[in-house]
Amino acid sequence: MQALFIQLDSFLTQTQSFWRYEAFHACRLSALPWGDAYPELTAWLYALSQDEVVEFKTDPEKLSSVLSGFFSGLEEMKLPVDISDSSLLSLRLPKFFDKGIPGRKWQQIEAISKVLVAHHQGTQWLEWCAGKGYLGRILAGVTQQPVVSFEYQAELCCSGQQEADALQLPMQFVQGDAFDERSAALFNSSTHAVALHACGDLHAKMLHYATSSHAAAISFSPCCYHLIRDNEYHAMSKVAAQSDLQLTRRELRLPLQETVTGGERVRRQRQQEMVYRLGFDALVSQVGHQAGYIPIPSIQKSKLNQGFAEFCQWAAQEKNIAMDFTHVDLAHFESLGYQRFWQMERISLVQDGFRRLLELWLVLDKALYLQEQGYQVRVSEFCDRKATPRNLVVNAWR
Repeated sequence: MQALFIQLDSFLTQTQSFWRYEAFHACRLSALPWGDAYPELTAWLYALSQDEVVEFKTDPEKLSSVLSGFFSGLEEMKLPVDISDSSLLSLRLPKFFDKGIPGRKWQQIEAISKVLVAHHQGTQWLEWCAGKGYLGRILAGVTQQPVVSFEYQAELCCSGQQEADALQLPMQFVQGDAFDERSAALFNSSTHAVALHACGDLHAKMLHYATSSHAAAISFSPCCYHLIRDNEYHAMSKVAAQSDLQLTRRELRLPLQETVTGGERVRRQRQQEMVYRLGFDALVSQVGHQAGYIPIPSIQKSKLNQGFAEFCQWAAQEKNIAMDFTHVDLAHFESLGYQRFWQMERISLVQDGFRRLLELWLVLDKALYLQEQGYQVRVSEFCDRKATPRNLVVNAWR
């Protein structure tokens, strides 16, 4: 695992100019983030039709396959997937336990619960950042071992406890703050600590508490890597701490840009908003003589239907920009926004090819930290990426 991390770290360090940029801002510039390097890559990008760009955006595997022709080693960095053992897939889950759980979320919980039970150590479960205890509900029902569900929001604790009591499950909800050191008292050497999509510093806290208490096992699927208190990422493992990569909070968002939610309507809505934002940026730059990009606050999606002119009036008002739009060719700037949007989408395709590798770097850092603490560790995928792109799970046991 350490050898894989070192290889991955070296690859990401050498290819920084192809993923360490913001496509939204890069499309406003005349030069590409990687300059004149890789002219074949640039030619391929500009030869793509809009339909082909959309196709690659929705098919990461196909995109990775094509980009591997430009970046030797891109495909080789992928993590092997080996969780299709029949004993995992045949685990029978209790009926009615999916009550109130959205379909895609249930798929994720069902898939990861099979992996967690297969790797179970200890005599009790600790569900970290539990929400309503959906995952703990399954673990308690299948193993009949006690589950402590730790959650910050009191209303979720109340709702989860009521549901657990109705199902007669051995679950106890505990309301608390993960950053309060007293939370460490929930962990002991008989605990199997678990977390599904715990964010940034929250899953890092769990790992610190669990290893300090010599927990029997630790299993987690990380998410929202950018939700950290500091502006830069702090590596957990010794080997990652020696890396030249100093990741900013903004760069930690990159793995999260692949989503499976929404549909055609959401895609069109996003395109319209980006066209308007980029068009307005060009407008205030050329007509309003504003230097640099002016960030515009979020807008109600329904307001986008009022058209580009209304968007510009709203944005100028929000930012206290005095502009007379009477003699401005707004259609020209909307068209310019449209051109920049597709430039942004093309540029971001290259960046997209590195998203999974950056996520692996972050996950392997945690896995190596657990190894350094004396745990045996396995990293794998627990479900298809169509259920969630955040499908990596780290299992650690004594």
